[in-house]
Amino acid sequence: MTFSALLWLFFCYSFLGWALETADAAVKHRRYVDRSVLYGPLCVCYGVTAVVLAVGLEELRGNWFFLFLGSASTATVVEWITGHLLERATRTRWWDYSGRRWNLDGYICAGASLVWGLLGLVAVQWVNPLLLGLFDLLPPLAGRLVLIVLVCLLAVDVLGTLLTLLGVRGTLPRVEDLNSRLAALSVRMGEWILRHTEARIHKAYPEADFARRKKVKAANPFAQGNSFYSIALLFLVGGVCGDLAETVFCRLRLGWWMSRSSVVWGPFSIVWGLALAAATLLLYKYRDRTASFFFVAGTVLGGLYEYLCSVFTELVFGTVFWDYSAIPFNLGGRINLLYCFFWGIAAVAWFKGLYPLLAKWIARIPPKPGKIAVWLLLIFMAVNMTVSALALARYSDRAAGAPADAAWEVWMDQHYGDQVMERIYPYAEMTD
Repeated sequence: MTFSALLWLFFCYSFLGWALETADAAVKHRRYVDRSVLYGPLCVCYGVTAVVLAVGLEELRGNWFFLFLGSASTATVVEWITGHLLERATRTRWWDYSGRRWNLDGYICAGASLVWGLLGLVAVQWVNPLLLGLFDLLPPLAGRLVLIVLVCLLAVDVLGTLLTLLGVRGTLPRVEDLNSRLAALSVRMGEWILRHTEARIHKAYPEADFARRKKVKAANPFAQGNSFYSIALLFLVGGVCGDLAETVFCRLRLGWWMSRSSVVWGPFSIVWGLALAAATLLLYKYRDRTASFFFVAGTVLGGLYEYLCSVFTELVFGTVFWDYSAIPFNLGGRINLLYCFFWGIAAVAWFKGLYPLLAKWIARIPPKPGKIAVWLLLIFMAVNMTVSALALARYSDRAAGAPADAAWEVWMDQHYGDQVMERIYPYAEMTD
C-alpha cells in the first residue's frame, strides 16, 4: 500500500470510529454525545489501529481465525496504551470497563477485545478493499488535495486539543494588554479554538480536568522505574543481553557460534531491546501481579510484537531475518507457538527475578553522569541504527542488481559488502 492509501484509510476509519462511538453513546444515554477527543468528527485511535492492521495483517486475509486473533490483540494493545496516555495527560478516566468481567484496571476487557477482533476481521477482509477502491476512483490530483486538506485540519485540531488538555488556555495573555494587533488577533484565535475544544470535550466527558499541572519536585530519574532514562537504559541493556542470549541459544541448538545482532556495530538486538523497554513501560504498574499474569501477557504481547516486527522489516528492508516455517504451529514462518511461550517465560523471569535486582542497581546511578552516559549511548545507537539501515538498503539493492551511483552507496559497498553482511545477518533472506 502507498502512503496516500494508508492516510486515506486512517481518515476513513477515524471517522467511522467516531460514528460508531457516538452512536453507541446515543443509544446508552438516549441523547447525542460526541465521543471524539478532538474537535472534529474523528477518533484517531481507530485510524491508527486500522493502519496497523492494514499493514501488519494484510497477508492473513482469508485466515479468519488468526486474522480475528491478531485484530483483537492489536486493537486491545492500542486501546490499553491510549487509555493510559489520556489519563496521564488529563488525570481523567475517559472510559472504564471496571464493571465488566475479565477487565484489566478498567482500561481493557475481554468483551471489548472480542468486539475489536470482529471489527478488525471485517475491516481487513472486506472493508479495506472497498475503501481503497473508492480512493482509486478519485483523480490523482483530487485525491492528493483532499488528503492535504484533511492533514492540515487534523494538525490544527490536534494542536488545539493538546493545548486544551495541557491547560494552556489559562496562561494566554489578556487581549487588552497587547499593543500589537497581530498578537491580539493570534490570541483571540487561540482563545476561540481552546474555548470551543474545551467546551466540546466537557460535553462528552464532564469529569475531564484541564487545570494547569503543578510542578513536581524533581527526583532521581534512575530511581523511577518508568522514567525516560530508566527505560532508555533498559533498552540498551536489553539489546545487548538479548543478542548474547540468542547467540548462546544458537550455539546450544545448532552447535556453532553465529551473529544475532541487528546492527553492524556491536552485539545488539533491537527487537529484544525494544521488547524489554516497552514491556517494562507498559507493565510497570502491574509488577506486583502473579507470575501467571505475566506469562499470559508475555505470550500474547510477545507473539504480536514479533509478528509485526517481521512484517515491518520485510516491508522496509525487503529482507526476512527469521523464518520458523520448519517449526510446528507457526504462522507464516513469522511466529510459532513454542517461541510465543518463550516470550511468556521471559516476561515472568524479567518481572519476578531480573528486573527487581537490576532496578536496585539502576537507582544507585548518580543523576548527572548517568544522564550524560545514557545520552551518549543513545546517540551512538542512533548512528549505529542509521548506518545499519543504509547498509541493509544497499544490501537489498545489490541483490536486485542496482549499481552504486551515490557516494554513500559506494562507501557502503566498500565497507559492508555481501560477505560482511552475510556474516552479520547469516539467516537473512531477500524477498521479491
